[in-house]
This record gives sequence, structure tokens and C-alpha cells, in this order.
Amino acid sequence: MSTTSQASQRIAALLDENSFVEIGARVTARSTDFNLKQTDTPSDGVITGYGVIGGNLVYVYSQDASVLGGSVGEMHAKKIANLYDLALKVGAPVIGLIESAGMRLQEATDALNAFGEIYMKQVNASGVIPQITAIFGSCGGGLALIPTLTDFTFMESTKAKLFVNAPNALDGNVITKCDTSSAAFQSEEAGNVDVVAEEAELLAKIRELVSFLPSNNEDDLAYEECTDDLNRACSDLANCVGDTAVALSRIADDGNVFEVKAGYAKEMVTAFIRVDGVTVGAVANRTEVYDEDGNVAEKFDAVLTPAGCYKAADFVNFCDAFSIPVLSLTNVKGFKADKCAEKKIAHAAAKLTYAFANATVPKVNVIIGQAYGSAYVAMNSKAIGADITIAWPDAEIGTMDAKLAAKIMCDGKGADEIDACAKEYAALAGSAQSAAARGYVDQIVAPEDTRKYIIGAFEMLFTKREDRPTKKHGTV
Repeated sequence: MSTTSQASQRIAALLDENSFVEIGARVTARSTDFNLKQTDTPSDGVITGYGVIGGNLVYVYSQDASVLGGSVGEMHAKKIANLYDLALKVGAPVIGLIESAGMRLQEATDALNAFGEIYMKQVNASGVIPQITAIFGSCGGGLALIPTLTDFTFMESTKAKLFVNAPNALDGNVITKCDTSSAAFQSEEAGNVDVVAEEAELLAKIRELVSFLPSNNEDDLAYEECTDDLNRACSDLANCVGDTAVALSRIADDGNVFEVKAGYAKEMVTAFIRVDGVTVGAVANRTEVYDEDGNVAEKFDAVLTPAGCYKAADFVNFCDAFSIPVLSLTNVKGFKADKCAEKKIAHAAAKLTYAFANATVPKVNVIIGQAYGSAYVAMNSKAIGADITIAWPDAEIGTMDAKLAAKIMCDGKGADEIDACAKEYAALAGSAQSAAARGYVDQIVAPEDTRKYIIGAFEMLFTKREDRPTKKHGTV
């Protein structure tokens, strides 16, 4: 492998030192059309092989933009397909480093078929081995399907471009008006990208993510020795109800959190954490974002949005596929109510409900604030399969806010009667205590004790097995 190309340098920076072994180094383009025979195509524009990250085996391909723009042709694709075959046989993740001009036009239908071959390998690998892609340059047209068919997509912050249709090809748009191919748009608006960073940090983030993940769907324990106190009190956890990304850092071993899609649908947090050394997927409602000084920088309503539901559902599906336990922090009072949200919220909420209900991994729900109506039910409630439900003492659990319920039930009565009804409703039908009395909450714990109860629940659920009706797959 040449050590001078950017493609090879990225591999060297990604993997443990001197661990990379190249496969197919002598492969070149096979086509002779349009004078390709006279063109030097070393490795046919893609370096493929294997190495280790933190001692764990991974397979890597890195497109070389110095060779025909890194374009995808017949042999280029066969090298990637072969890498997938090896990864599936061994049960190890595939990481793709993308910088490509797209389809190699000189190879015409051979190149078109080559795209399809890669897609097919990705589909077969989905849910079997983790797939990660990182975009460093252009990734357009049919090539844009490759990162979106993988589990996690990383994107360099300034030079990377991700698009099916170029910004200037969109009716009424020019790139100076809205760069739909930019990392900012794809991560914050489209939700197609999980992490955005400059190149060196991006590669470090991939290494960090790999450390959280199992190697395959039969490797059912992503574990790291825990050095944190299992009984550690989280004294300030109650102050983090608004920003649950911060709350998760308080719960996690040594504050170790890896948030995915952090820039998209910020009202829903999806992240990997470790508790007692075990990787756990966390889904949490968020109403505030704190800045570095602890001040509120952004605020959101405590509602489920279509984007937040889709984001969480995809994350839960990944966790379930790879036997990663799921933790949810619930603080939600309903669904987003506007014309735009109404187009998608029913479908999106159904997707979220299905994802939680369908998942057979250990599931723990912690109610940290409001938990009202069907939105609460969709957020990993006991009714749809949470194994353990924990609530904080001041959690509100019920059909709706007590005052609103009282106004409906006492329509036409005076303010004093409505206030009295609201108090009675809150005590009898809207509190953590009333929910626990009916078996909908298993434990009521002080916020500072949340970590140790979560650890205890997942330890108890370690050997969980759950049989479901035999079927090919669901249809939701």
C-alpha cells in the first residue's frame, strides 16, 4: 500500500499502528473502453483490507480520489464486495472511507451493476455486522445510497459533500442559497449524518464508536472494565431534567457518552453509554440544551416530533439488532401540534412504538418528569414491553395535565371546584405513587439514586430471553 495517498493516510490514522493488512493491492481496472487500458489505475481507486481498532478486528476500504477521481467501476466494486464477504464470514465491522466522483462513466453498465453489487452486500450485512461510513469529499448520485445503507454516517465538516441531486439541480435553488450537500444540512436538516467534525477528530470519533459496539449480532456483550463506583450517587441529576444529554453523562460510567445525530431533532437524545462496563443504548426526551457554562442555550416543548420519533426508532432498531440493552428517560406531555407535524406524527409515533415494542433486548424506562397520554405510552412504557419502569417521586403520570383534566371534568363549575378537582386528580390519577399502585411503575427512587437502580435492573435482566410469534418480519 502506498503511504503517500490520502486514502492510505486515513487508514493509517484510523487503525491501531501498523495493524493494516491490504487485500487486492494489485487489482486494476479491467475495462478497455475509452482508452482505460492506457490509464494507470492502481488498486482501481480503492484500498481494501483489515486491521484492528483497540485490538478489535475491522475491515476497511478507502477510496483514492487520485485514481480516476475514486470513481466506482467493476473491479472497484468487486474489491468492496469481497471485503464484505470476508467481514460476514468472520463477523467483524466494515468501515468505508468515501471520497469519489461517483459512477465511472467509461464503464457504463458495468459501473451501474457495480453499484448494485455493493448495495446488495450492504443489505445482507445489515443487522449482522456494524457498518460505518465516513465522507471526506464528494459522495453524490447513486453513491449517496452507500452511507445511508450503513448504520452510522460520519461527515467531514468543510470539504465533504453528500447529495443525490446537486444543490444547483434542485428547482428554485442554488448552492449559494442553500447548500443541500453540506455537512450542516445533511446532519441538522436531513438527519442523514450522525457525526460532523474535521478529519482528524472524525477518525478519532469512529474509533470511539467502534469501542462501544459489538463485532456482530452474535457477540452479545460490548463490555469494558468498569472503574466507576457502581453505587455512586448522582447528586445533581435532578437539575439535568431539561438537558438529558447531560443527565446521561451523570448516569454513565465515568461520564462516557457517545451521542449520535446530535445536531438533528435535538428534542430527542440518542446515545451510547456504559453502565457497569456494558454498552447501553439511551433514548431520552429533551426540553433544554445547556451551553458550556450550564446556561440554557435552546428550549423545546416536551412533545414528540416526527423527526424525533424517526431518530429514536432507528436507534432502537439498531440496538435490538445487536443485542444492546435500551434505557429511556421519559419526559413528555404529548405530540407536536401544527400542520406540518400532523402530516407525519401518527406514522412516526407508530414507528417509535413499534421499535420499542418489537425490541427483545433488556429495556428500562426512567420517568423523570411528565409522562402524559399516548406519547408516554410510545416512550418505552411498561404497556409496550419495558421490563423495569422507574419513576422519580415528583413524576407526573397520567392521561393529561391535572388542571386540564379538571377543566374538562368540571366544565361549567367555579374556579374553586376546578382547583379542588385538579388536586384530587393529581393525587389519584396523575402521580408516580398512583401509577405504582396499579403496577405501571416498579420502583420510585430519588433522582440521586438513579444510576445504581439502573445498574441493578440491567444486571438482573442480563440473561433475558423473550420468545415472539414466528414471522418473517413486521410490516410497520
